[in-house]
Amino acid sequence: MASAAEQLAANLNFAAFAKAEDLKKRIWFTLGALLVYRLGTYIPLPGINPDAFAQAFKSQSGGVLGMFNAFAGGAVERMAIFALGIMPYISASIIMQLMTSVVPSLEALKKEGEQGRKIINQYTRYGTVLLALVQAYGIAVGLESGNGIVIDPGWFFRISTVITLVGGTMFLMWLGEQITARGIGNGISLIIFAGIVAGLPHAIGGTLELGRTGALSTGLIVGIVVLAIVVIAVIVFFERAQRRLLIQYPKRQIGNRMFQGDTSHLPLKLNTSGVIPPIFASSLLLLPATAAGFSNGQNLPSWVSAALTAVGHGQPLYMLLYAAMIVFFTFFYTAIVFNPKDTADQLKKHSGFIPGYRPGERTAEYIDYVLTRITVIGAIYLVLVCLLPEFLISSTGVPFYLGGTSLLIVVSVTLDTVAQIQGHLIAHQYEGLIKKSKLRGGKRGR
Repeated sequence: MASAAEQLAANLNFAAFAKAEDLKKRIWFTLGALLVYRLGTYIPLPGINPDAFAQAFKSQSGGVLGMFNAFAGGAVERMAIFALGIMPYISASIIMQLMTSVVPSLEALKKEGEQGRKIINQYTRYGTVLLALVQAYGIAVGLESGNGIVIDPGWFFRISTVITLVGGTMFLMWLGEQITARGIGNGISLIIFAGIVAGLPHAIGGTLELGRTGALSTGLIVGIVVLAIVVIAVIVFFERAQRRLLIQYPKRQIGNRMFQGDTSHLPLKLNTSGVIPPIFASSLLLLPATAAGFSNGQNLPSWVSAALTAVGHGQPLYMLLYAAMIVFFTFFYTAIVFNPKDTADQLKKHSGFIPGYRPGERTAEYIDYVLTRITVIGAIYLVLVCLLPEFLISSTGVPFYLGGTSLLIVVSVTLDTVAQIQGHLIAHQYEGLIKKSKLRGGKRGR
């Protein structure tokens, strides 16, 4: 028999959405905040020559800058005030997650609940400022080294660039927190999502133009569309897939009453690491090519040039290293974000147990065993999704806009936002049912 929540979810429709005034306000606030973000990606950095920078960017668009440009909604290509985007905050968050597993004091803070989480978030903000300062200064120096990019090089340009770029990142961090608190969905994820999706119409128009001119056949374009739909369906399936471990709680006696033991499930996601492994792997692989591009390939030994060519896009060595790094970071990051021993201790603390396994160490070993097996499947899934665009680009020459990482982010954020909207609608319907029951109770009392 379906639960009350499942029955409510089945009855969700447009009429229920139209009555949810609070949800509509949250959605309008989210759209307005994302519009402000998009406007900021078109405000250029003061003191640079846009035409000269556009020429310099074309030579670097295949490296790390190209990936960051996709995440920043084209702000890097235009060298806008939001060129750094939200990536310093993402990097600081990942670093803090790693440190909470290594530094005992931070690990203790993590276990303190809401208060400890607030302190860790504050440390993350400080780390964001530090990373943004370093990256902004590096960008300022890099722009000055370009030919005719900076109109008036010097310390004034460097200081103004650092202040502008760091200020832009801090504003985006604040905007993301406002979306999370007053809007719908995760603000930081939605900002990245908006940046990626913003370039999609241009990419679709470019592909159709290639089809019109005969550079791409109609059959190939239709095949790409069908393949994209299939890949999205696969991502949805795997992102929602879980391995549920049965948890039982013993009978309890309170006073003279005996309460029946309860059962629940411990959900283990098939892809616990999310999109972090592809981001790490692609960043590390593209970093050498980007560094060599800044030096314009001058004074490089022949073996370095040969190595850079071997790890270029579409090369077999690049794909092999990409797959190996994704697998490594999938297991590494899963071990960081999920600790089977802590989970087993929490179950033991609340008198819960997995049938057939003793609480404590044996339970932790079993959870680790199951997690390792499903992580193998999750790693294979990430490798296939991320390498498919690379194979398409190398074999057909099709300019595939959404890479594996971008596609994962878009689908994951969409699923999370839709789930939150559904949660708000269910909560609104619950409130309506409670009000109706109170009114009926009041009439009967009279």
